[in-house]
Amino acid sequence: MKILIIEDEQDIAQSIQSYFKDNGVKCETAHNYVQAIHKIDNYDYDCILLDLGLPDGDGFDILRELRSKDKTDGVIIISAKETLETRLESFSLGADDYLTKPFHLAELLVRMQALVRRRNFKGSNSVVFQEIRIEVFTKTVLVNGQKLELTRKELNLLLFLIGNNDKVLSKAAIAEHLSGDMADMLDSHDFIYAHIKNLKKKLAKAGSGDYIKTVYGEGYKWEK
Repeated sequence: MKILIIEDEQDIAQSIQSYFKDNGVKCETAHNYVQAIHKIDNYDYDCILLDLGLPDGDGFDILRELRSKDKTDGVIIISAKETLETRLESFSLGADDYLTKPFHLAELLVRMQALVRRRNFKGSNSVVFQEIRIEVFTKTVLVNGQKLELTRKELNLLLFLIGNNDKVLSKAAIAEHLSGDMADMLDSHDFIYAHIKNLKKKLAKAGSGDYIKTVYGEGYKWEK
């Protein structure tokens, strides 16, 4: 799971990032409008946490930018503004949720997880595909009822593949999902092959079907 925190108060952004990373969430940050537009133009996120009051622009303009580009990233507004008009405009421009500062980080995390589940897994706390069952909250993976030990990146990869069932995912898209904008600094995406290989091996050993397909010259696809 990968999110973008658009927040000009760096202490708040750092607190969110630290708390979320401790809970297995990949976080990136943007502290102003220009940085935020660069991020959303070049990367995709499971969720964007958006502060409306930015030093060099308006958070509403970021919502308009997302809509104009047909981006599907989920958006939660985190703002000190507490008016009905602000809430209504946020939702009319495509925001999915609204949380007023100050807030508890635990509540923000739960709202973000719920949003991602609604968008990717129809709101379920469990992701089920054939004999595979993933408990999202506990990060537990079961194959035919038996627990499967995966690394954090392997779990994120598995969720990304299942969440994009029947879609071809390029190595670049997978690298970006697992490593964020650090993927641009890598000489190659060969590490994706290693993660795919290890995940396939663990699933097969546990008795799972072979659902990860290689689409030569394009990437990988999860299919029945």
